[in-house]
Amino acid sequence: MVADVPGTWTDVTLAEGIPVLAKLHPDEVRLVLPAPGDPRGLPGPGPFATAALGAGEGVLAGRVGIVPEVRSHTSGSGMTFETVLWRMYSVPEEPRYRAEEPTAAEAETELSTALAQATRELSQLDVAQWRPELAGELTALRRAHGNTDLPPGYDPRARRLYARANVLDRVLALAEYVAPGGAITANDARERDAALRPLLAACRRALVAACNAPLL
Repeated sequence: MVADVPGTWTDVTLAEGIPVLAKLHPDEVRLVLPAPGDPRGLPGPGPFATAALGAGEGVLAGRVGIVPEVRSHTSGSGMTFETVLWRMYSVPEEPRYRAEEPTAAEAETELSTALAQATRELSQLDVAQWRPELAGELTALRRAHGNTDLPPGYDPRARRLYARANVLDRVLALAEYVAPGGAITANDARERDAALRPLLAACRRALVAACNAPLL
């Protein structure tokens, strides 16, 4: 469902909300993945920026910003499930995308550099720890998965970058789940987090660059 679609008075289905974007060129629809301390891609302060920063993701489409809200529900029989409500916001000014976004080639280089640096630092810290309960998740990362590819219209570099960043993003999510890893002291944990932080940022920028790459 989509909330606050211009010209509507109630939530509408996704199929009814999408036509609001029909007049935009596809390149005007942009992914943003902001994080605390890294708000790149967001317009100036406002409801959309606040919501996107809280969710860690959002879409800018011309003068409209869209943020997903994941909602948990419990049925009468006790089954739990989730739905997504996309909430639309008015963006006060046309965002300046290109000045802050790397190209796919730049993001690919940045990601490779950050990965190599993080690997060196983590090896020196020696805080790796095997968790048998994660064996299934790690095995799944090696399998082909539908969400590791972009839809038609993207060039091979953007596709390659997206697939790589998507898998790495899931690896980092697992790393966050098992934090602090093999760190024994609070200082070890801080150094582990510091080593991963630039890689997390590079991964976000790579996903943004891949998704926002010009279509063929």
